[in-house]
Amino acid sequence: MSNVTQPCLRVLPLALTLILNLSGCGDGPEKPQPDHPRLTPLVTMADVTFESASLRRRMLYRLVMPAKINPGKKLPVVYLLHGGGGGYLDWTNYSDAAKFAEPGLILVMPEGDSSYYTNSAGRPEDRYEDYIVKDVIAEVESRYPAGPGRQNRAIVGVSMGGYGAVKIAMKHPELFAFAAGLSPAVDVPTRPFSIKRISQWRFHSSIFGPAGSQTRRENDPYALALTIDPATTPYLFVTCGEQEGLLPANRKFAAILAERKFAYEFHTARGDHNWMQWNAWLPEAFESLQRHLGQAE
Repeated sequence: MSNVTQPCLRVLPLALTLILNLSGCGDGPEKPQPDHPRLTPLVTMADVTFESASLRRRMLYRLVMPAKINPGKKLPVVYLLHGGGGGYLDWTNYSDAAKFAEPGLILVMPEGDSSYYTNSAGRPEDRYEDYIVKDVIAEVESRYPAGPGRQNRAIVGVSMGGYGAVKIAMKHPELFAFAAGLSPAVDVPTRPFSIKRISQWRFHSSIFGPAGSQTRRENDPYALALTIDPATTPYLFVTCGEQEGLLPANRKFAAILAERKFAYEFHTARGDHNWMQWNAWLPEAFESLQRHLGQAE
């Protein structure tokens, strides 16, 4: 199990520094991240640390697969991307995703930090898109009974991870047969400057670069949907809650998909931007996923 390092302020009044040191901030033991995975008796779970060539550091992922697999059997893999502010534990802690491994799927939940699963414009060492499409896939397929080829791969995400899943599938259609975005933040690369959200704007700019940058264009789901070939794009499953601020952005995205005749489905229902809504969509998302995996090339 991994530990999460809590950041400390380096310049503080003496009294506050002493308080923080006594409370465990500093060189004391790291505080374990709460972890209460929602598993079933028919699945097994592993947390794996591996060396990412793209990020040039060690990274974590959680894996859930059937407890019993016949010798020589190869299984499809579903890559589950967490949202902003979350981590690789989220899918098993806050949803019932693990049970969908029971029929014969491998679920992989990589740590994505707050990267938007994008090769950062401002931090060249943070190549998170390459980390997913090159390192994580290769690592899983070398270590576990994962079926090769796009017909055996799907990618699913929530919020920031929903953006990442849709964007990566559109940029790398040769890798996946299915992609799902649950409340995907598809508008992030095109959000205008806002003084009310200046911290968010600065953070997004550190990843995507200034307005009009090449990184923004290359990672803009709207621009991708207008230019890529619908015939070769993975099947897209998109949802958004009707009480979400992201609803207009997702309706705009779905309208482009419809106009250009992508193979897709778009759903809305009452709900906000939270795991309660995302968990409720999982049965329908995995039913669609199973229909589209394993299809002939």
